[in-house]
Amino acid sequence: MGRLFGTDGVRGVANRDVTAELALDLSVAAAHVLAASGAFAGHRPRAVIGRDPRASGEFLSAAVAAGLASAGVDVVNLGVIPTPGVAHLTGTREVDLGVMLSASHNPMPDNGIKFFARGGHKLDDDVEDAIEARMREPWERPTGAAVGRITQDVGAAAEQYVEHLVSTIPSDLGSLRIVIDAANGAASEVAPAALRAAGADVVVINASPDGRNINEKCGSTHPEQLQAAVVAAQAHLGVALDGDADRCLAVDGEGHLVDGDQIMGILALALRERGELAHDTLVTTVMSNLGLQLAMADAGVRTVQTGVGDRYVLEEMRSGGFTLGGEQSGHLILARHSTTGDGTLTALQLASRVAATGRSLADLAAQVPRLPQVLVNVSGVDRTRAGADEGVLAAVAAAEAELGREGRVLLRPSGTEPVVRVMVEAAEQEVADRMAARLAEVVQARLAL
Repeated sequence: MGRLFGTDGVRGVANRDVTAELALDLSVAAAHVLAASGAFAGHRPRAVIGRDPRASGEFLSAAVAAGLASAGVDVVNLGVIPTPGVAHLTGTREVDLGVMLSASHNPMPDNGIKFFARGGHKLDDDVEDAIEARMREPWERPTGAAVGRITQDVGAAAEQYVEHLVSTIPSDLGSLRIVIDAANGAASEVAPAALRAAGADVVVINASPDGRNINEKCGSTHPEQLQAAVVAAQAHLGVALDGDADRCLAVDGEGHLVDGDQIMGILALALRERGELAHDTLVTTVMSNLGLQLAMADAGVRTVQTGVGDRYVLEEMRSGGFTLGGEQSGHLILARHSTTGDGTLTALQLASRVAATGRSLADLAAQVPRLPQVLVNVSGVDRTRAGADEGVLAAVAAAEAELGREGRVLLRPSGTEPVVRVMVEAAEQEVADRMAARLAEVVQARLAL
């Protein structure tokens, strides 16, 4: 059996993989691990719990609350609120643990459990391993007044989070009309509220969650509705969130998509202009478009690359003291204001840049051109030899020499399947297509099972 925790908590099909029993056991084990670490020393332990609108989140959040309370932890149920809202309130309310029930951009049948430590940061790998190791162990249960209490705090918590979001932007948004696609998710109320509080004229779509329609043909994974709505409303820009609102993609006034790489580039230049981009450095993943790297290099901004996954971006940011990082998917971390990716925060910062400069989003995005990027999945191969086979390495070296500065080759073996992903970026689409097809043939021939 593999590790229970993935790169973003525990996730799977609700009531099959992620069950009420699992949620309860994980919560009890988390309480025991934190107690053993001394995190509860000298005070009665407290936790906050939030969820996205999935129907399964109702019974899973109840199970988490029951598990923590049975272990002597007082629980505040925040109700439906974005993942970054839980992270923020875990930090500002100085509680010992935050728990979010969400599967982010995944389809409605999925759900997940994510823990935040005191301060609002995700748990370290070793803490997650300790929680998994202590699940279902015998334990002495508290009784009487020692059991935890469960209370509700929905409205005030959301208001506190919205106030924080609005306080982060340096300029009013009163000149902008913005369309927001809330993905029928956790930010269906707070994201429009934050944009309106910042002064924007807001048009809202897909903000009527019913427990079943989260991410359904909407939000950041399906921006087509937003693109049409921005043009129809003659808006300055649009923003698309995902189910738990930890990521954001944008659409310019002409209906063109502005991805996470371009948003990162726009915000990096804005922060650098204000002297707030620590070490003049932007943290990206290996999947970020080469166009972003070239644009940042031309502007005097250094880029540091990590593996794919927001936790790796955050680890690099914390170790290097950097203030901005993210992924092409729109998962951006602005460390001065958040401990995790926050789609609404990103939307506010991007809109603020448009308002402050008086330039269109299309004009700002043009500063970060996207090179054609082709991804080919080569199946039925020995993925473990992708980084060692002499023929594959020679083909990659030859391709990189031919592409030069304005091109890149990346081979990524799947973590679980006999698949190697071949990615090629080039200045021209035809070159990227041809090079990717050629390398895929070499990988198939050299690594076939």
